[in-house]
Amino acid sequence: MAFLSSRRGRARLAPELDDAGLGRLLKSLQAATGAGTIATTDLYMAQVSRLLDQGGADWDRRTHRLSVLAHCLSASHGPRAWATREPRNASALVLSAWAQLERGRSLGRPQDAVGIIGSCLRAAELAPKDPTPWVVLLGLSRLERRSQPEVFSLWHEVLTRDRWNRAAYLSMLRFLGPQEMGSRVQVLDFVDAVRAGAPADAPCAATELTAEVLHYQSVLARGGVEALMARTHWTHFSTAQALGRAVCTWGRPGAVRHAAAVADLNLLAYALMAAERRVEARPVFEVINGTVAAWPWSAGGDPVSEFERARIRSGAGV
Repeated sequence: MAFLSSRRGRARLAPELDDAGLGRLLKSLQAATGAGTIATTDLYMAQVSRLLDQGGADWDRRTHRLSVLAHCLSASHGPRAWATREPRNASALVLSAWAQLERGRSLGRPQDAVGIIGSCLRAAELAPKDPTPWVVLLGLSRLERRSQPEVFSLWHEVLTRDRWNRAAYLSMLRFLGPQEMGSRVQVLDFVDAVRAGAPADAPCAATELTAEVLHYQSVLARGGVEALMARTHWTHFSTAQALGRAVCTWGRPGAVRHAAAVADLNLLAYALMAAERRVEARPVFEVINGTVAAWPWSAGGDPVSEFERARIRSGAGV
């Protein structure tokens, strides 16, 4: 991860995080979208293909890039056009399926589940070591409210190819939560298992803190007396321990280097501010240097504004 100086950077929403190559590609695609040419030029396919090929077998980086591209292109017919043009290109098939999944999430249901499954299975045949087709199938199974055995089967397909795949762990965390097909008890059991097995600097290391933030935000969302008392969540012994572990592991520049590390640092800064641990949050904000991940800040309103208010409260860069 490229860490900048401690000089305070302008807060900006950056889905690419600190991936400069992905950031340049997103700007290029946005320009092509504005010109109405994104689905008709070879330049679109060549640029995306080149970036995805650069990572080789770095599955963590590939998953991050495909996830961001799929979200940003979910309203475009470019990914499907690319997959139609190159039906034996695994990257094209996965991006098309993932973009359709993102579109389905926005609608609350997939428009073409059979097509998504078909694209993913063809991609898995073409690139059997690649976990990303299975990450997409895992997401689809959640959207369709599939049974736990079916979902766990897909999760294990991802882990067979990429043991600490961040997207897969966070997907399972949400699936096992009370908002989907599980309960708080299942979440805690899952988190305990991850903490016991995963290295402290693994891409999925934020699973535990993500669970705590999700629970905290769910309490806030209920409103009333519970919301007023939500801050006490961070004083519970196990929660304070989880936050302390994250500070010790991630709080130093260069301590975490996976593709979405900046998003996890945003999570840590948010949790520290929610817990009123401003002194500990200050150096985390300085490391982030203004690169804002939409979640968890979006729960309180505009993510950039929420981030900036929290950063000012922490005293970072002043």
